[in-house]
Amino acid sequence: MDNYAVFGNPIEQSKSPEIHSIFAKQTKQKLNYVKILGSLEKFSDSLEAFFSDPSAKGCNVTAPFKQDAAKWVSSLSESAKFGEAVNTIIKQEDGSFTGDNTDGVGLVTDILTNGVEIKNASILLLGAGGAARGVLKDIAAQSPSNIVIANRTAAKAEALASLLPFAKVQGMELSHRSFDSIAGHFDIIINSTSASLSSELPDVPDTTISQASMVYDMVYGKQLSKFLQHAKKLGVPKTIDGLGMLVEQASESFHLWRGVRPDTSEVVKKLREQF
Repeated sequence: MDNYAVFGNPIEQSKSPEIHSIFAKQTKQKLNYVKILGSLEKFSDSLEAFFSDPSAKGCNVTAPFKQDAAKWVSSLSESAKFGEAVNTIIKQEDGSFTGDNTDGVGLVTDILTNGVEIKNASILLLGAGGAARGVLKDIAAQSPSNIVIANRTAAKAEALASLLPFAKVQGMELSHRSFDSIAGHFDIIINSTSASLSSELPDVPDTTISQASMVYDMVYGKQLSKFLQHAKKLGVPKTIDGLGMLVEQASESFHLWRGVRPDTSEVVKKLREQF
């Protein structure tokens, strides 16, 4: 039986084994999927030990190992190259390893599934770290009218914006005063910062939030994040957490490994019921 795994540290909280187990049953695929605590000292040893078993066909990689995985694989997809991070490793028939990053596909698919168009929309992306970099290329591929990346350190946002050959991408400081220079409104606001993990609100004016058609937070949990709750109070029509993104990025990984695409709606519903 083919073996798969997810590596992280910590890893106990991962829902990936449950997600892929449901995918396998749906698509009648026989496989094992487990979670493995990766070595902080030498992550490459963890990967090599896993893939020393001929039945190991692929794995997922989560924090804090996505950059390490990008250096370990034989080749990178375009998304992984841009994001400088790998969350999916595929073992090829010749024994080489391809690294991909399915986070952007996961985010975009979830937004579209929720009935929100990215094409011609004005996008505000909060944060310029690994999470933002991992999804930016896929967001841009949907042809939004413009993208503004706002980060506590403006230089980091500007550096990320400069990587895209897309005229209407700019970086700026994430602060109330910076929004004074922005004309018009944002249709979609995406929070990739860690603010919600500590129940903090990103430094975005209420007037900016209230004009959005959708506010998306990559964090998910039993309750909406403080940011999404705040957006809801301000009258934003759609407030969406990152659970759908988690399932959709897993679906893309499953497709890369097995060549079939599972139904994600059932899985999102099941996970939501468990909270």
